Order: sequence, then C-alpha cells, then structure tokens
Amino acid sequence: MRTKKWVFGGAFLILVAVSISPAWAAETIKPLTLAESIDTALKQSVLIHAAREGVRGAEAQQKEAFTGFLPRFSTSYSYTRLNEDPYFVFPGAPPLIPAGNMTTGTKDNYNWNVEARQPLFAGGGILANYEASRLAADIARLEETATVQDLVQEVKVSYFNILKSARILTVAKQSVEQLKAHRNMAQGFFEVGLIPRNDLLYAEVELANGRQFLLRAENGLEMAKAKFNTILRRAIDSPVEIEDILKQQPLETPLAACIAAALENRPEIRSSLLRLEQARSGVKLSQSEYYPNVSLVGNYAKYGDTANVSGSPYKPQENWTILAVANWNFWEWGKTKHRVDAGISREKRAADILTNIREQITLEVKNAFLLLHEAERQLQVTKKTIEQAEENFRINTERYREQVGTSTDVIDAQTLLTKAKADHFNALGDFNINQARLERAMGVTRVDNR
Repeated sequence: MRTKKWVFGGAFLILVAVSISPAWAAETIKPLTLAESIDTALKQSVLIHAAREGVRGAEAQQKEAFTGFLPRFSTSYSYTRLNEDPYFVFPGAPPLIPAGNMTTGTKDNYNWNVEARQPLFAGGGILANYEASRLAADIARLEETATVQDLVQEVKVSYFNILKSARILTVAKQSVEQLKAHRNMAQGFFEVGLIPRNDLLYAEVELANGRQFLLRAENGLEMAKAKFNTILRRAIDSPVEIEDILKQQPLETPLAACIAAALENRPEIRSSLLRLEQARSGVKLSQSEYYPNVSLVGNYAKYGDTANVSGSPYKPQENWTILAVANWNFWEWGKTKHRVDAGISREKRAADILTNIREQITLEVKNAFLLLHEAERQLQVTKKTIEQAEENFRINTERYREQVGTSTDVIDAQTLLTKAKADHFNALGDFNINQARLERAMGVTRVDNR
C-alpha cells in the first residue's frame, strides 16, 4: 500500500514539474539587448549584403582597370582554302627557257599567330581610368558604411519605440484600473442614492474611453514589435522581449562640436569628395585622347600547308617581328573636345553636390540637436507635471469619497494624470530616439545606450 502511495506521489510531482516548466522557461528567457539587436540586424540585412556585393564588384573593376598597365597576349589560328594553287605566268627566256605557269603556293594554308602588346604611352588615359576605378571602390566602401549607420539608427528607433509603447501601455492599464475603481465607487453611491444617474453614466462613458485608449496602446505596441521583427528579418509575429534601457542621458557636446564631427565623419561627405576626384579623373581620361597611343608589339607566326603548321615548300615555317606602333586620331570633328567639356561639367556638378550635402548635413545635425534638447526640457516639465497631477487626483478622489467633490472633478483629474504620464514617457522615448538620430547625423555608430 505504501509503495502505491509513493508511485502515485512521484507521478503527481512529475506532472506538476512538466506543467510548470514551460512557464518557468518563459520567465527565464533573456531579453535582447540593444547591442544584440543591432548585431542580428547587421547579419540578416539584405541591404548590408547588397552593399557588400557592391564593394566586391567595385574592387573587381579596380583590378580590371589595373590590367591596363600590363602586357596583353593573344593568339589566333586560321585555315584558308584556295580554289587552286597560286601561280604566276613566267614569260620564259626563249629559246632556252619556255614560257609557262610557275606555282608559288598551296591550296591549303594554315596559320598560327601569337602576339604580345605592351602599352608604352596612352596620354595618361590608363592611369586616369585606374584612379577612377580605385575611387569607385572607396565610394562603395563608404556607401556600405552609410548603410550600416542607417540600419543601426533604424534598429535603435524601433527598439526605443517598443519601450515607449510599453510604457504608454502601462499608463493605459493604470488609467483603466483607476477609472474602473471610480466607476465602482460611483455605482455604490448611486445605489444608496447619493449621486444622480448622470454621474454614474459619465463614469461609465469615461471607462469606455479608457478602454479604447488601452486598445490603441496595445495596438501601438504590437505594431512597434512587428516593425522591430521586420528590421531584424524575423517572423513578424515572433515574441519580442528586450532590455528596458529607456533613460535620460544629458548631452554635453555643444552644437558646434556636433557639426564639426558630422563634417568629419559622415560617409556621405567623404563619398562626395571621392566622386569629385572621380570626375576629375574622368576629365583626364577624356583629355588623354588628344595624344597618340604608343605600344610595343611582338608577333610570332607559324605557317604550313597542313594542320600542324610545319611549313611548305613555298614559305618558311615560322617568323617573328617586333614593332613599335603609334596610333593617333588627330581629327574627329571636335569629338574629344566635347567629351572633355562634358567631363568638366560633371566635375563642377560634383563640386556643387558636395557643397549642398555639407549644408544639408549641417541642417540635419542642428535639427536633431534641437529636437533632443526639446525632449530633454519636456522631461523636466513632465516630471513636475506628474507630481502635481498625482496630488490633484488624490485630493479630488478624497473629496469625492467624502461627497464634497463631483465625479467630473475626479475624472478630469484622472485624465490630467494619464496625459501627464503619457507625455512624460513620450518625451523620454523621443529623447532616446532623437539621441540616436543625432548620432547618425554626426556619423557616429554606437551599439548601446549606456
């Protein structure tokens, strides 16, 4: 009998352990940190992968351009079939040598050629083309850096939006609980005849409004999580647990220093500088066509009347030549000049774009700086507002409980308290978001918020 009790008791403990283990495992899931979220996004992003492929392609083109300095080797093999053996008419030398046809070749002719060509002078065109390709590779790397910084900012904004939405949801839940408590109190007062039905209906309506606010807050949090999952390329409905790092870190860097850092660090400015240099290389490449191209050419050839090019009775089996060749297109109706003019225009355009980018980045930094300080000042105001709203709500609740205040006073006070808390957490979230945007505007990439 005792053995059966032990068996049933052990089975019961096993069932209890199995039933609570999922809940315990869910509670011990480690939330994602901001650094882990950024790392995951960088690994999964197709935009980062595309940018890296752009770098690989540009580097391959740079290597291709470098081959312009090196000798080129080519070979060819040909077969020619004539309708008859070549000959010429020999007038003869009468009376000793009669006139007749003398054969000078064969019907079947096979040729094999090997050529080596080394450019000696191209008017600077080969060097200019290589420089343009090298700059294109550097531009692709900077574009990859800009893509990384954009993604880091996007992850941060999404991360802080989740935290902000979660705080708003907490405020909405507290608001519903407070409205529910007030409705219950009004219900009790109505049942004993202390308040009219209108006061009870007003409490019911405000509770319904509070539940709508809660519904919007829940929906906002779900949308923020869906955005976060999309950026990290996870399943859109994947559960999201992140570390709560929503806090205020005052910015001590002055605006002038922020602008200076942006002008120095932003990859968009550096890539625009390189595009300007690339346009100058394009002008040099076009100007190279004013000059002749000089090459050293070596040629080796084998001939034969059979496929193994082993010679024939009429022509030697092999020969070789070395030549210095100069090619110069000295008149093309202004084609080169027009190409140079187009290159100069592209260079001036690149300079104007660089100036505009610097001005736009300066404006971007200032706007982010002002928005950050605006959120910081709002936080200072909302902290005091919450204290005042809490005291106001407490007083009006006590007054209503003692029946020296009205239901409208309590609900108005509760609405003010809810708004004060929502404004505070909106300002706190905006502070962290604007800080991330200022860092991006400065060209600084931080992977945490500590």
